[in-house]
Amino acid sequence: MPDLRSSWRTFRAWPWAARWAVYGVVAVVLLMVASLVTGVVLVRRSWPETAGEITVPGLEGRVEVVRDEHGIPQIYADTTADLMRAQGYVHAQDRFFEMDVRRHVTAGRTSELFGEDGLETDKVVRTLGWRRVAERELRLLAPETREALEAYSAGVNAYLDGRSLSEISLEYTVLVAGGLDYTPEEWGPVDSLAWLKAMAWDLRGNMDDEIGRVLAGVNHRPDQVDELYPPYPYDEHDPIVGQGAVVDGRYESQATGPGTRNPARPAWTADQVAALDDAQSGLHAAPALFGRGSGLGSNSWVVDGEHSATGKPLLANDPHLGTSMPGIWYQVGLHCRSVSAACPYDVSGFSFSGVPGVVIGHNRDIAWGFTNLGPDVTDLYLEKTEGNRWLYDGKMRRLKVRRETIKVRNGDDFDLTIRETKHGPLISDVSRELSTVGANAEAPEGPDRGNGFSVALEWTALQPSNTADAILELDRASEWDEFRSAAADFAVPAQNLVYADTEGHIGYQAPGRVPIRKSGNDGLTPSAGWRPENDWSGQYVPFDALPSVLDPDEGFVVTANQAVAGPSYPYHLTDDWDYGYRSQRIRSLLLDEGDLSVDEMADIQLDDYNAMAPVLVPYLLDVQLPRGYFRGGQRLLADWDFRQPADSAAAAYYNAVWRNLLALTFHDEMRESQWPDGGSRWFAVLTRLLRQPANAFWDDRDTETVETRDDILTEAQLEARDEMTRRQARRPDEWEWGRLHRMDLHNQTLGESGVGAVEWLFNRDDWRIGGGDSIVNATGWDAGVGYGVVWAPSMRMVVSLGDFDDSRWINLTGASGHAFHPNYTDQTELYVDGRTLPWVSTRDAVDEAGEDTLTLLPGD
Repeated sequence: MPDLRSSWRTFRAWPWAARWAVYGVVAVVLLMVASLVTGVVLVRRSWPETAGEITVPGLEGRVEVVRDEHGIPQIYADTTADLMRAQGYVHAQDRFFEMDVRRHVTAGRTSELFGEDGLETDKVVRTLGWRRVAERELRLLAPETREALEAYSAGVNAYLDGRSLSEISLEYTVLVAGGLDYTPEEWGPVDSLAWLKAMAWDLRGNMDDEIGRVLAGVNHRPDQVDELYPPYPYDEHDPIVGQGAVVDGRYESQATGPGTRNPARPAWTADQVAALDDAQSGLHAAPALFGRGSGLGSNSWVVDGEHSATGKPLLANDPHLGTSMPGIWYQVGLHCRSVSAACPYDVSGFSFSGVPGVVIGHNRDIAWGFTNLGPDVTDLYLEKTEGNRWLYDGKMRRLKVRRETIKVRNGDDFDLTIRETKHGPLISDVSRELSTVGANAEAPEGPDRGNGFSVALEWTALQPSNTADAILELDRASEWDEFRSAAADFAVPAQNLVYADTEGHIGYQAPGRVPIRKSGNDGLTPSAGWRPENDWSGQYVPFDALPSVLDPDEGFVVTANQAVAGPSYPYHLTDDWDYGYRSQRIRSLLLDEGDLSVDEMADIQLDDYNAMAPVLVPYLLDVQLPRGYFRGGQRLLADWDFRQPADSAAAAYYNAVWRNLLALTFHDEMRESQWPDGGSRWFAVLTRLLRQPANAFWDDRDTETVETRDDILTEAQLEARDEMTRRQARRPDEWEWGRLHRMDLHNQTLGESGVGAVEWLFNRDDWRIGGGDSIVNATGWDAGVGYGVVWAPSMRMVVSLGDFDDSRWINLTGASGHAFHPNYTDQTELYVDGRTLPWVSTRDAVDEAGEDTLTLLPGD
């Protein structure tokens, strides 16, 4: 044993400076240890209890919450009220900060938490009136839905009761350290309903395309605008429902019939374009909680037993939404121990934290999946306004006006005036740039400009609906007719619903509230609000007339945001479909595979074939590049299989060429806000232009030379070669697509704070992945901005109707919203590798997979 006294005497004999240096090192080490211990304590303080027993006031009986190793809960109760109360409690355990931010966003109250940084968002949301609509919707809901919302809210509040902010989430700890004085309000049913407005907003349809057509028309002929917005290629890409027609107001899957088209209307003058351009920029201040961009969509498909190795249907779904930390979805199972009319739930799938029930998944009888239908449910109106009056049908009428106060943390309250015409709120009022917009605009065949024009928005989601009923009705449905009855209540956002059941049936239903316009309004471009003929008719496409099919002749259904029905369909849904590259690829894979297994269905979700590449690459190889250095990239394309895994050098070069090609061809033609994002529309546009080597779009307007197609193809490859050398390596075989195409998962509030240390706490960046835009593995990127992933499959699932416990699922992020928790990104690691988790739902399988069981007990 060492002689400590002798060692101490020796140390005391050291020179003074040496001894104080040691003291300093020891002090620093002790401070680091203390900080680490304190940090660990603070980080772990909000982590929820997942085992043992907890008393929850209001429960009628004992509830079990069984979690697997990934923290995914399966909840068991004897009554619907207990089941929903427990779901609220569990959601709050894992995701309350996310829920709280969402309700502040959807109420236009983010400034209360984050100060002036949230003000522009709050102004737009207040003007749109999301929460006001949700408050009106609550009164429309079925009694059982309202009761579920109340029970769910009580569960959330039971979790919050008595907990300090630091016990709820690390984000609150950081905000309190920054001076936040805040106590979360109790959760209520309207907080849940308002979240559905955010979903409807991000999946609203073609509003950006309405403005885009107008902006393109400023410096292009009508036929050139048509080139930028080509028609859907029905002869190449099949619609979702390839059979049937509307007969006597009902869609009959075995019928045929003619269709109709709406007449076109005149384009806007260049003077009016400024108002619409600024309106678009103002609307971009609205939160993109589900993501933003033309790539937001999804894949889903279902095959019957004749196409399945199991002899029963298989159903796959992977919604494409914006990336975030945590992700949009929360996996959960809701199980009545004894299923009956009093407690009818035995459902498992993907939920929204903050909303009771399961949105996508399966119960013990049926399975269903969603993709965005994308109908035209918004219209912009240019309005002639003077003060608080507006022109309509030759008369000046009074605007609806209301005033609201936005509280701003560490700032002065902001008094907001919101004005509306009969068409909707004046969104131009919430953009600084729009305060004088249109002052010099003159409308053809319209009113004098006076003080200018305003822009109003008409949108189906601003009319109250009972969409929340549909979620719980889907959870309870046991067969096709009940499924369709639930779909009939799904008003906004309109979705494509695929269906399968244990009896072997498969089907498709298009639900949603789609307006029928008068003859003067085609929905493709903004309308003159002073003309009554441009109004909506006040009617919607009847639900029974929306496309639908049970047990289609093909034996499968594919939906990937392509056209829903053929050109003979008589109602106008939209002209701005996804162009069908993903859907056609899925169809071809289904036909090639024959009898599909669960694993083969999951493999299709990972397909990374780029359908534009075989069109473009022959043209790229046909141009002569300088020998040596510049041909290094081009040579990669010679034997490329057109696939885009993360480690592909050819995919890296190709996408660099693609981005440069779009910039060289179109950036001189259009405003920055309209630069090509590279999605499916641009696949279609370039496919046509490549056949026209002298088309005017190839010419660079900024040079005196008249460029042709081959000039631009050459320059795009030269610039891509230099870019890849700068970004990665001089040797082309060292390039990798995944090093360009990175997925960063950001906390949508503190993760965008600009404070590096704070962002480090919550963000998880630099996931290198394959896939790409308009590819089945739709890891989308915006070519106008960069190569980073901006939307992706937000989850993946494959349901086996022959054995639900043989199903598979994966989430973009983990179940937990708590930074550094083991379940924060544990699923992300699997997701990036293309793997899925077993999705068990029967009680025996759940118990076998269970790691922790939390028992919730009744109490005062």
